[in-house]
Amino acid sequence: MFITTANVLHTIPPALEDRMETIRLPGYLRDEKIQIAKKFLVPKQLEANGLVDLGVTFSQAALVRIIEDYTREAGVRNVEREIANICRKIAREHAAGKRVTKNVTPAAVKRFLGMARFLSQEVETESRVGVATGLAWTSVGGEILTVEVLTMKGDGNLILTGKLGEVMQESAKAALSYAKAHAADLGIDQERLENIDIHIHVPEGAIPKDGPSAGVAMATALVSALTGKATRPNVAMTGEITLGGKVLPIGGLNEKAVAAHRAKLTTLVIPSRNEKDVGEFPKQVTRDLKIELVDSLDQVFALAFEGWDEHVAKPEEHAGESRPEAPLSPSAPH
Repeated sequence: MFITTANVLHTIPPALEDRMETIRLPGYLRDEKIQIAKKFLVPKQLEANGLVDLGVTFSQAALVRIIEDYTREAGVRNVEREIANICRKIAREHAAGKRVTKNVTPAAVKRFLGMARFLSQEVETESRVGVATGLAWTSVGGEILTVEVLTMKGDGNLILTGKLGEVMQESAKAALSYAKAHAADLGIDQERLENIDIHIHVPEGAIPKDGPSAGVAMATALVSALTGKATRPNVAMTGEITLGGKVLPIGGLNEKAVAAHRAKLTTLVIPSRNEKDVGEFPKQVTRDLKIELVDSLDQVFALAFEGWDEHVAKPEEHAGESRPEAPLSPSAPH
């Protein structure tokens, strides 16, 4: 029997993968990484570097700094490397006859490891027009994916930026087609759609992004920009969409749920057909996150927008009224 590990499956030859049994393991939560570091990684590296007799300790705040600012991974391999790096430098202090750092604090972490390598993922804390929070799966675990939509005077063109892959571009086009086809029901002025350009952008443009699971977030951000209604900032969503507005299941949900929990969001909107995956979520995630199951975009909009039911109650009023131009910035007041 051979046991192998990998971060992604697409690099495994199909003939080999077909003969393997795949066991998926989710990434660790931050608290789990802290406990692993406390009980195993730090004692191991203190002994390996001859620091046990010196009474060197790592504060919990220092471990949090290492995990959040110097590593970005689903596991703890790089966490151990950075702890070992600090231990070697403390051992060098001792060998050189200098004053030994016995209590490793966040300040000591910065002194030993330099400036932070990764910035914490920033999630919107205020309602904004034209912005929705999606979720992505990567080889290092789940990530928050912010989708921004901006409208401006034009000829009905769709602009896509953020190094989006072919499938994600198709999701954006499907979202726009849905909005146009259901403009009257959504309270969107059909004539105005022909006189504006729509720009959809996913930040961190240097990082390639692909997959259908951002369709729900793209549709929500697009409808927000076209109706002027702000999205709730504490809601994350994932799911593939159809032209008819149905929400289809997606993969990597466990990692995405962990990412939403790490970002301190409160509500996670997922496809109903992914309900079976909720049982695999860590208990801490299901305890802190409100899981909402949806089958259609109408249900998504009711969760993403304040007062959506009242907005669509009388669509004929919205379809006929003249709307002002959408704000030139997603952060503009609504």
